[in-house]
Amino acid sequence: MKRIISLVSASLVCVSCATVKTVNPKNNQVDIIHRGHKSYCESIPRVYSGTSYSFCLLNSEPSQTVNTGSTLNRVPLVAIDAVFSVAADTVVLPYTVVTQAKHGNIKVN
Repeated sequence: MKRIISLVSASLVCVSCATVKTVNPKNNQVDIIHRGHKSYCESIPRVYSGTSYSFCLLNSEPSQTVNTGSTLNRVPLVAIDAVFSVAADTVVLPYTVVTQAKHGNIKVN
């Protein structure tokens, strides 16, 4: 039971963080940096932007060591966040489709 509670608590802390960051970004720009390494992505679409953000987080400058960031039972939190971002992105889909048509892609870095 404690394991389930800790898993639910951890998922609630990071639930769709990427979607929250990208639904309405300031100045039509987001910074995607993982452990000091910038992403190679130049822009991300507003539709499913949280999921795109998570994948761009993994597409960053190379590191000398393997560095997946924080993990939960050896699963990177980025992967867990990506799953929740798909669900959250689907919920905000009507809004993001309209803003994509009006404003275009979100600039990165």
